[in-house]
Amino acid sequence: MNKSHKYSEFSDNMSLPVIMAPMFLVSNPETVIKGCTSGIIGSFPALNARTGNILAEWMTEIKAEIEKAKTENPAGEIAPWAVNFISHKNHNKRYDEDLELIEQYQPPIVITSLGDPKPVVDIVHRYGGLVFADVINIFFAKKAADKGVDGLILVCNGAGGHAGTYHPMAFLKEVKQFFNGITVLAGSISDGRDVLAAEVMGADFAYIGTKFIAAAESSAPEEYQEMLVQSTMEDIMYTDVFSGVNANYLKPSITQAGIDPKDIVDKKVTKHNVSEFSETKAWKDVWSAGHGVGSVTQIQTLQEMIEELKESYHSAFNELTVKQLRER
Repeated sequence: MNKSHKYSEFSDNMSLPVIMAPMFLVSNPETVIKGCTSGIIGSFPALNARTGNILAEWMTEIKAEIEKAKTENPAGEIAPWAVNFISHKNHNKRYDEDLELIEQYQPPIVITSLGDPKPVVDIVHRYGGLVFADVINIFFAKKAADKGVDGLILVCNGAGGHAGTYHPMAFLKEVKQFFNGITVLAGSISDGRDVLAAEVMGADFAYIGTKFIAAAESSAPEEYQEMLVQSTMEDIMYTDVFSGVNANYLKPSITQAGIDPKDIVDKKVTKHNVSEFSETKAWKDVWSAGHGVGSVTQIQTLQEMIEELKESYHSAFNELTVKQLRER
């Protein structure tokens, strides 16, 4: 798969090459709209809308508000929006219903997780959209590429949620040996300097999640946001105990749920017996964050966050430019 002209259309309307990651129980229509109208791709998990009817309402609202913004500011940098779809029927009870809604409302980008992206690719390509698949290793990257996805989101070590274990430099380099499509780098990207570094490495977009959990517009509980502000990367634990698949979680939230993180390290608590120690649920009670959590120092509006990203991105770019000129 090669980069399509659609990629140029999207990137030309963006103020930064950034995708706001879809975060379970955190992303909502307001975060998507605010992100897109500020020049970055906003996204949300389809399953954040608790029913198909609510999902239809959300997509209607997002489409209408973004079109309104384009009409009011035709010269503005207004990015496309995306929805995250779980493409495995065993993990998505609304698989057929939500796929029909995607076909009806035609989100410009669909991000697939788990399962076979081919049915999604067939539908989205018919209406001219793009499909990105998130992957944690080379095996899944090759499988998704073979299914015709337009982009691969490389979820590297240190990402929030179900993170991989690969180093971003090695992962990106190896993927580019067999994939000519759009590449998105995910994992501990927190400021504009990180975004620029991802571009220098060859990625087309940077994927940012943890930072945006602390946005005033997000659906994250205030206690979750305050925990982010108080935490550092030493407070992150990578474990499969809570969802059956390895993910990064905040240790203070594990303790708060009644489990000593040390007992997880010592294998006293495992994914097979965790219910004996706590009835806590991943994402709802035990909260996720990536290694970039140390850069979250306050709760801000999305506009403030994105403006800071822009400033640090351009500052880093100018520093590199000046350095190159001096060395000539």
